[in-house]
Amino acid sequence: MRTKELAFPVAVGWEKGRLVRVRVAGKSDLAVMPPPVFDRNADPSVWSPEDLFSAAAASCLAVTITGLARREELPLRSLAVDAVGVVGRRDDGSFGFVRIEQRVAIATDPGEEARARELVEKAESTCLVRVSLDVEVETEIEVLALGGVAGARLGDA
Repeated sequence: MRTKELAFPVAVGWEKGRLVRVRVAGKSDLAVMPPPVFDRNADPSVWSPEDLFSAAAASCLAVTITGLARREELPLRSLAVDAVGVVGRRDDGSFGFVRIEQRVAIATDPGEEARARELVEKAESTCLVRVSLDVEVETEIEVLALGGVAGARLGDA
């Protein structure tokens, strides 16, 4: 029996020089080109494939955390995920991503700190992008308790 498969189609078309445009039906187009470190003529305000790679890992972790928080009814007061994709010489001699360093800052209600940390660790081990990568992912977790601070539970909006 075949497991369930989901498809996420994208189309990439060349525009000019080294600029391409990524298209997904029903979504805004995204301009992409190499970063200035690889092409001195590149526009630093345009997303690069390397930006997208790092963003895929960080945003997947963030949305997985919010999904688990909703499901497990963890009060989520704030959440930020910062990531840095590090490129260098890999063990096989190729030049590519060697690791992604992430920092998660999550705030919840007093008394929920341990549960919040466990939830982030669970999200890290189940995030679809993370489990699909063949590079090391290092995640630092900071949990804060915000007592008496206005905030919404996930799904209240």
